[in-house]
Amino acid sequence: MKTFRLSCRNTILELGGAPLIMGILNVTPDSFSDGDEYLEPAAAVRHGLDMVDQGADIIDVGGESTRPASEPVTADEQIRRVGPVIWTLSRQTDVPISIDTTDSRVAEAALEAGASIINDVSALRRDPAMAELARQCQAPVILMHMLGTPQTMQDQPTYDDVVQDIMRFLAERMAFAAAAGIEPANIVLDPGLGFGKTPKHNLTILRHLHRFHELGPPLLVGPSRKSFIGKVLEIDSPRQRIFGTAAAVATCAAAGAQIIRVHDVRAMRQVALLAAAIQNA
Repeated sequence: MKTFRLSCRNTILELGGAPLIMGILNVTPDSFSDGDEYLEPAAAVRHGLDMVDQGADIIDVGGESTRPASEPVTADEQIRRVGPVIWTLSRQTDVPISIDTTDSRVAEAALEAGASIINDVSALRRDPAMAELARQCQAPVILMHMLGTPQTMQDQPTYDDVVQDIMRFLAERMAFAAAAGIEPANIVLDPGLGFGKTPKHNLTILRHLHRFHELGPPLLVGPSRKSFIGKVLEIDSPRQRIFGTAAAVATCAAAGAQIIRVHDVRAMRQVALLAAAIQNA
């Protein structure tokens, strides 16, 4: 399998062996799975360090929920939420921190506080200044597919061919990033499970996940506790979707995903490592 190296400040992430695990740290009152649990900085830092102890390779910090129908959060409020958490975390661990935002002001403040990766669910579409920031800082940037916005993405999403349509979109965003001066080695792609997709769309993406490697860059996938798992298994509570999440994580690892974004770090790290070991045996 092709190998990659992501330069994250003083840390080099080696991608291409077993999947790396990105731990989710929502510093929000309204995230779909763990809203309000880590809104206080001290609680968020404790949880971030706990995920590091459980084996997280990256901590993804976000101050704005992107669940379906969520309301936008101002840049100032996002910075107020994530700034102290990133500043403290980055001084207590060498694990790279990513900032989950579509706003360049938030990303810049996070990078100054100690983050080293930009995770932009709009794939550099929402804020024209984001691409220039990524170029100047030479920060790895995650480009994700989303149909519409969080407010509209689940309003009857339709595709001609969901896999081909998303691949075409990601190829276009890669070209945009390259034209903006972002180094190809700093690009990671995410097909955006749950962002403007029906349960069938999500399952189809997972079934054909290996095809996304044709685009070239490393692949990040975030199936954790998503609603499509609940729909298939008839489980309403996101926290009760851990076994369904494990099945999706195993599928991602077997398909060669280089980074898997999860809530339950210890359990999903074990799932990913074993699935990858079986695939590569």
